[in-house]
Amino acid sequence: MAKPAQGASYRGSIHDFPNFDPNQDAEMLYNAMKGFGSDKEAILELITSRSNRQRQEISQSYKSLYGKDLIADLKYELTGKFERLIVGLMRPLAYCDAKEIKDAISGIGTDEKCLIEILASRTNQQIHQLVEAYKDAYERDLEADIIGDTSGHFQKMLVVLLQGTREKDDVVSEDLVQQDVQDLYEAGELKWGTDEAQFIYILGNRSKQHLRLVFDEYLKTTGKPIEASIRWELSGDFQKLMLAVVKCIRSTPEYFAERLFKAMKGLGTRDNTLIRIMVSRSELDMLDIREIFRTKYEKSLYSMIKNDTSGEYKKALLKLCGGDDDAAGQFFPEAAQVAYQMWELSAVSRVELKGTVHPAGDFNPDVDAKALRKAMKGIGTNEDTIIDIITHRSNAQRQQIRQTFKSHFGRDLMADLKSELSGDLARLILGLMMPPAHYDAKQLKKAMEGAGTDEKTLIEILATRTNAEIRAINEAYKEDYHKSLEDALSSDTSGHFRRILISLATGNREEGGEGRDQAREDAQVAAEILEIADKPSGDKTSLETRFMTILCTRSYPHLRKVFQEFIKMTNYDVEHTIKKEMAGDVRDAFVAIVQSVKNKPLFFADKLYKSMKGAGTDEKTLTRIMVSRSEIDLLNIRREFIEKYDTSLHQAIESDTSGDFLKALLAICGGED
Repeated sequence: MAKPAQGASYRGSIHDFPNFDPNQDAEMLYNAMKGFGSDKEAILELITSRSNRQRQEISQSYKSLYGKDLIADLKYELTGKFERLIVGLMRPLAYCDAKEIKDAISGIGTDEKCLIEILASRTNQQIHQLVEAYKDAYERDLEADIIGDTSGHFQKMLVVLLQGTREKDDVVSEDLVQQDVQDLYEAGELKWGTDEAQFIYILGNRSKQHLRLVFDEYLKTTGKPIEASIRWELSGDFQKLMLAVVKCIRSTPEYFAERLFKAMKGLGTRDNTLIRIMVSRSELDMLDIREIFRTKYEKSLYSMIKNDTSGEYKKALLKLCGGDDDAAGQFFPEAAQVAYQMWELSAVSRVELKGTVHPAGDFNPDVDAKALRKAMKGIGTNEDTIIDIITHRSNAQRQQIRQTFKSHFGRDLMADLKSELSGDLARLILGLMMPPAHYDAKQLKKAMEGAGTDEKTLIEILATRTNAEIRAINEAYKEDYHKSLEDALSSDTSGHFRRILISLATGNREEGGEGRDQAREDAQVAAEILEIADKPSGDKTSLETRFMTILCTRSYPHLRKVFQEFIKMTNYDVEHTIKKEMAGDVRDAFVAIVQSVKNKPLFFADKLYKSMKGAGTDEKTLTRIMVSRSEIDLLNIRREFIEKYDTSLHQAIESDTSGDFLKALLAICGGED
């Protein structure tokens, strides 16, 4: 694999070692492995400080001086993950890829994730070098081996990628972009079944620049990102491969940043993935991966490796990483530009929001009311009937059922449900039966009742509702509790946090578009705030007040522009700045507003994930979001959930809940992605 020039645009973390002497290095390695035991520290220090080209020269010198194979000696002296990492570094990059693929298709079963990662991310030149290296190392044809170990559309796409014939980024034809968008749309969304061949041909052959324009136009034309269509139309390993291709087209470093994060998050570490990426990207784009990792996951790659690995293995990985982006407490300009592009995308995207619960066709409130009465009459309760009716009617239809139930039977449906159901299922069903504004008002009331305040619930509701929704909540709160929401917030919170909540609770956010001059002015205010915060004598009160004015009163489109201008001026992302400079409930409220402005469905997807991860389930948060978003944007939340966490919301609910509560949640979820 050709080594990139180490000039001004070089983005690797490993560089040529100055005053390099391969004979001297070979001797040092020989001495480190001579006698009883080996000097692992010396081995890792030397090998991680040399470029791959220099390591090949060391191998040659080692054989010339001692008549021995350096890789064979390293395998003998080292063990486990550390050995795999060091030996991987010693191979030419194309041969390293060849070894990974050989391991992936050898023996029982296939490591499809490894095949996907390598073949979806490599350039034409890297693919050609890989094919040659495989032939040289194993005297076998890579394409034939792939065909022998895979099948179906997954196999066909792998074979296309193996040709290494993706078109070059040169002149892009606007007509061809439009044609490809139409062909993809007709092959998937508009077709009964899916024409996989069109997806394979276009995604496997078109240039990266061309495909980025196709993806942009696809979003504008269909109202959904290409990833959503791939998830809907394709399945299994083929779906995963096509999603990986799309991610690499959009940003190869971001694809690897995500792979690294997933390799280390949760219990256990996927060491093979971690080693493969750290070795293969160390001389290509490790700096870009680090920057995107820092921006996307709010921690440095260095710190995550440090916390997730140990011993010489950890030391070697950290050397390959090349530095800790948390050390200075700042972000690279390139990372800020990634954040800028994210804001840019959110500013131009006009994705249609869709719920999962819709009005039932042929709706008959009389029939439903009688069926519910029958389900609760006598000994025992028919929970299945209750779940089926209530989760498959819109909120407006449920209100008609309530009225009909009272007219027919002289009974309060809510009271009957409350007496017949219990626990999590009761909370969920009763929540669905309430008008949305009254449900939100009740959640706010509960958050302020008793000892202590549930600040997270207050923030979640008030930071994410529209002006119309906020005004309806105020009316419902006054009607149900004979007290204004503002008075309740005033008596239960304090300081800047109270001022933020009351400002949000007025429901007076501007609703116009962006004003470029005003956006620059607001961004300048934010930039000045950053300077104040960096001084020990900074006026914290002024800091929070000025942020509040901007974040609580400007329109969403305007704030997106403000956040872009802020990045231009400071090379900081506003969300990270808030997290760094502020603390407590004020910080949490501001972060929630920013995240909601950027991508509200993703904000709720994160909340749902956190409600179910780890030991125990936060059923109240899970219920609150599923109820409140079911007719607004739960379908969008589902798409964001699977995009970020590589598992569907349906699967997460299925593995974390049980019984009738599970049945009702899955009905509201509306499907498996």
